[in-house]
Amino acid sequence: MKKYIGIFYGPTGGSTEKVAKLIANEFGNIADLYPVKEATPTMINNYDIIIFGCSTIGSETWNGESSGSDWDNFRPELKKIQVQGKLFAFFGTGNSVTYPRNFVDAMGILAKDLIAEGAQVIGQWPTDGYTFTDSEAVIDGKFIGLPIDEDYEADKTISRVKGWVELVKKYI
Repeated sequence: MKKYIGIFYGPTGGSTEKVAKLIANEFGNIADLYPVKEATPTMINNYDIIIFGCSTIGSETWNGESSGSDWDNFRPELKKIQVQGKLFAFFGTGNSVTYPRNFVDAMGILAKDLIAEGAQVIGQWPTDGYTFTDSEAVIDGKFIGLPIDEDYEADKTISRVKGWVELVKKYI
């Protein structure tokens, strides 16, 4: 049976949307693409493989006052997502030079929320080739998903996306 992929990303209009579109293009007609601000748990539950993409915001943002970001608004809905029998993958955009202590933190925070609910995660990515000080997205020595730095490493985006999509395709 062919598994279908739902890609949910936020925010719109920047690097995260650009990378989401690149990833969707690599998967072709087996992937659907949605801004998370338009998503519902019911929509997400329709997919076998769910990819979440977000931009870096530090843990201090999600753990503090409401930021009003797309993911901040959707985060309470995560508990309504059916995690059993599904596979989850993540990508995050960030700036490793200006924010080396929070590089793609949001990706890690989001993943940890779902792991706590019992989600099975695929698409872990090596930290080799990245320069950063700390990241909530590093779990067991690897990034929990694909980190992209469009500000300082845009020249590596295409090859990283292609490599990561091939990794995720192994589960289809």
